Amino acid sequence: MPMYDYACGDCGEFAALRPLAQWREPADCPQCGAASGRIIGGAPAISALSSTVNRARAVNERSANEPRSSRSGHGMNCGCCSGGRASGKTRTTPDGAKSFAGARPWMISH
Repeated sequence: MPMYDYACGDCGEFAALRPLAQWREPADCPQCGAASGRIIGGAPAISALSSTVNRARAVNERSANEPRSSRSGHGMNCGCCSGGRASGKTRTTPDGAKSFAGARPWMISH
């Protein structure tokens, strides 16, 4: 059940746990018992979350516009950092045909 904020005319603001189906209905004030209307009290308590959740949220926010690469150097298939070695298992013959080193030629891949 979510917690909603209410304001009593005599006692002030209070919070109450209410079912979703009752979000529009007024709640009884815990001090005087008067029906009190719902208000938008403040922002959600994000600081009350665990440190793990806060870290995960911060990583998600950061990665939305600043993706972090897990590779060092210039990235995949960089000619200056690869050392001249062919990448992967694909081999190209002088006539342009491709073969796959160590692959089984009779298998069909998807």
